[in-house]
Parts: sequence; C-alpha cells; structure tokens
Amino acid sequence: MDEKEKLPMGIEDFEEMRTMGYYYVDKTGMIRTLLEHPGKVTLFTRPRRFGKTLNMSMLKYFFEIGTSRALFDGLEVSRATGLCDKYLGKFPVISVSLKNAEGDTFHKAKQKIRSIIGNEAARFSFLQDSGRLSETQRRQYEKMIELNGAGEFAMSDGLLEDSLLILSRFLHMHYGQKAVILIDEYDVPLDCAYQSGYYDAMAGFIRSLFGQAFKTNSSLYFAILTGCLRISKESIFTGLNNFKVYTVKEVRYKEFFGFTDAEVRQMLEYYGCTGQYNAIKEWYDGYLFGDTGIYCPWDVINYCGDLRDESVSEPQNYWLNTSSNNIIRKFIERADATTRDEIGRLISGGSIQKKIRQELTYKDIDSNPDNLWSVLFTTGYLTQCKTDDGRMTNLAIPNREIQWIFEEQIQEWFAAETRKDTKKLEHFCRAFEENDTCTIEKEFTSYLRKTISIRDNQVQNGMKENFYHGILLGLFAGMDGWNIKSNAESGEGYSDISVKVEEKEIGIIIECKYAQRADLDKSCKEALRQINDRHYEEALLDDGMKVIRKYAIACYKKRCKVASGG
Repeated sequence: MDEKEKLPMGIEDFEEMRTMGYYYVDKTGMIRTLLEHPGKVTLFTRPRRFGKTLNMSMLKYFFEIGTSRALFDGLEVSRATGLCDKYLGKFPVISVSLKNAEGDTFHKAKQKIRSIIGNEAARFSFLQDSGRLSETQRRQYEKMIELNGAGEFAMSDGLLEDSLLILSRFLHMHYGQKAVILIDEYDVPLDCAYQSGYYDAMAGFIRSLFGQAFKTNSSLYFAILTGCLRISKESIFTGLNNFKVYTVKEVRYKEFFGFTDAEVRQMLEYYGCTGQYNAIKEWYDGYLFGDTGIYCPWDVINYCGDLRDESVSEPQNYWLNTSSNNIIRKFIERADATTRDEIGRLISGGSIQKKIRQELTYKDIDSNPDNLWSVLFTTGYLTQCKTDDGRMTNLAIPNREIQWIFEEQIQEWFAAETRKDTKKLEHFCRAFEENDTCTIEKEFTSYLRKTISIRDNQVQNGMKENFYHGILLGLFAGMDGWNIKSNAESGEGYSDISVKVEEKEIGIIIECKYAQRADLDKSCKEALRQINDRHYEEALLDDGMKVIRKYAIACYKKRCKVASGG
C-alpha cells in the first residue's frame, strides 16, 4: 500500500490533525467568513457527525495566544495575510465541549459540567501567580480549580454559574485582551435533561451560565456555540440582542460543515477509491445545506478507512451506532394513519411538505406531534430536498443509510406491537409449519395494514423486498423452537429466510418478492422457480429436516399473495 496521509477516523483535534500526518479537508475558509461577518454571539446548528467539534478546535488554535502560524501554512486562511496578522494567536480562548455533560439526575449532569469547566480553567494555572490580578481574584481562581477529597472539582454552584464570566475577566486582565469563548454541543445537557426529567432545572442553570458569560460580559471579544437544535431564545438566550444563528437553511457557512461533492471526489482520488464514488453518493450524500449538496463526513471517512484496510467492500451504516435513534421510534409510535402514510412516502424516495420550526424548546416537542418533523430535520434524519419559500419545506430522507435506520426502527416498533397479541402471532407462525397458505396470506395482509407501506416509486426492488423480509423476521423472532436464518447460503444461492423446526423435523424456505405493477401471481411464480432452480432445500435436508415447506410471498404496498411449493 502506498504511503498516504492517515484517514482521521475519530480525530477531532485540529493540531493533531495537522501535525500527525492526517488527511485534512480544508475548512479554514470559515475563519475568514467569520471575521468578515462578525457577531458578538454566533450559534451554528448542524446534525451530529458533521465536523462541528473539529471546526471549533480549528477556531481555538487559530485565535489562541501562543499558536504557531505554521499550523495553518498552506491552508485557505493563510492566504488572507492581513487577517492572520491581526487575529492569529492574539486572544485568550476558553474552549468548552458539553458533549459529555450527561447524567440521569441534575446533580450528576451538573457535576459533569463542573468537571468540564474546572479542567478548562486549570489550563490557565499561570493566573495563580498573575501580578495583574488582586490577591482576592487569585484566591477566587484557585477556588475554581480546587479539588475535594474525592479528586473532583469543588467549586460552589454560585461560582460555577459565574465561571465563564470570571475566567474571561481574569484572562482579559492578565493579557490585556478580551477573550474568545467557544462552546461545543451546547444543547447536549438540555437534551439529556429532557430525556431524564429535569429539564427545567438544567434550562435554568444553562440560562444563568450563558447569561453571565454572553450578555453583560465586557471581557468577551466574541463567542461561538454549536449544537443540533436551535433552542428558543426566550428559553436559554434571554436578553442576547447581538445573537446570530446559522442553521442548515442558511447560505452563509453552507460548505464548512460536512463534505462537498468536490471534496469527496478529491479524497477518493487520493486514496484510490474512485470506483466507490456512486456507492458513497447513494449512502452518505443527500443533505442540502443552504443551496449546496453535502455528504456526512463521518461516514465518508470511515468507509474510506475500511476500504483501505480491506475490512469491508460494501457501504456500512456508521451512523447507526453513533447516536440514539429514539426520536424516530417515538415519532413512529405517535404517528396516526396520515403520518404513517407520509413516512412510507419518504422511505419510498418521495418527499413531503411541512412547516419547519427551527427554534424550539424541548417542551415544544411533546406539546405538538408536528414538531417532531422539525426535530427530525434539525438532527439530520430528514433534509430539505430543495430550497423553500420560507413557509413550507420540502423534506426527504437524505440517503440510503438514513433510509435503513427508518426501516429498522419501523420493523422494531412493528415487532414489539405484534408481540402484544401472542396468540394471533403464534397462529400465524404455525401456519407455516402446516402449509396453510390461506392463513398465512390473510394474517400477513392484516399485519401489513397496521404497518407503514412502501410505495411503488423510486426505491429499487431489492430494497423494497428487504423491507418486507425484515417485517417477516420481526414476526418470527419470538417463536420458541424455531432456528431462523436470514440470507443463508443453501444449494446454489442464498435463501431469503430459512427456518428449522428441529423438534418436528420441518424445514421452511421463504422467498420474498416485490410485485412490480401489482402482478402478485407472476412474482410468486418467479419466487418458487428461484427456490427450486437453486435447490435452497439442500442445507435443510443435510441438517436432517424430513419435511420441507417452500413459500413464495409477493408483496405490493399493503397487499400480499402467498404460494406454496411443497
């Protein structure tokens, strides 16, 4: 393998990226834009895994006193020599990430924040000996970094609420230069508080912390915050008059979070992976920030890394294990028949129009089910598929990866719902053992009517078949005595579903087909021919099954037909 720069999988520190031989997609143009359009307090909202933390690290290293100019050599911002002369390495910077400020109680979450801010304050230990601070101020600083007997930061609640204000004031006094404050993932503690039932207490604390630091702070040069949601100004940012928010709908800063198509092509060419361009586009592209198409950088980097290691060949769902998908499950659970039809339209590659509220409180999410559309949009599960007129937004699922997450959540919800009626479910499953195609067809149709259908439009047939395949697997999952395999190698191919009922020596083979133009009979015939021509029964016979049941199940939206071949 040629010696190439390392792929930065999980690397979020700008200095490490630049000095340890990692591939860096240049986003330093953001610094120039930021300085040319200044604001006292600026919030950027983007979904998780779109490079917010790395960009905040980049800003820290650019502005912080003591930064080497060489760190930015060759990057876009270095060509703006006047800006670099004036701003690079000229400011004290307070940089705090709240992404780990979680806890199942308010006390635990606040202790996490105390630790985060305490560790940041400890970076400035020179303040203990600063001749520009009074003795009282030095003692106050020492209380910010003081540890208790358990080795935890011991600053009082009152000092914690004032901590960002006090620390910026002391740094201003020491350096004679106002401070830059960077807060990454500011809304994580609010999200956790909402999920755990102490939202009001956390909102009050964050309101006080930010109000002190951003509203009446004469030692603040400017502040930048990032997060997923734009929490309403009245809830958290009360009284901030010079407050700018840039969401995914804004054109300014559109290309600085995530990868553009040109950046992806350049990366793939560098690593010799251009043959995977179409797959990467299908799986990880599809977001529209402002008027620019954007890929999820986390996915692109991880897939390229796995391709280089030869650990995978096909695209993987990297998003699935990096964030909670509870919001989709909650959405599906609350959906009425109309909303489920809209979800089906989205999964099928269509779009819907909704009014998006980009400024919410977490309480708003529960007060109106329609607000969940806004949350799905701001967290990256949906995207705008074209620019809107400011009133209604055209929403779509961005790519194959997110479509897969929707399908999995639907199947998990559906399986949980159907298991509530165990008698009906067992009757359905036993029909497969007894070759009772009438019962199978009747009951499966009944189940399909209760779930979300796949429309006959843009989604490829294989993906539609996988959806129904997944529904069947969910229904079978609770059957005692059934050994179930999905896409198991058998004979001359891979059967969709094979089941061994070992106690009864019954083997079951199921092949699912999506019926184009609703021709259910034709699809059943094709499925049975495939089972027989590829000898799918061989593996079951080899395992000692004496009776083999062969089923073709053809589906079209919420209809199905079942045919038996034995």
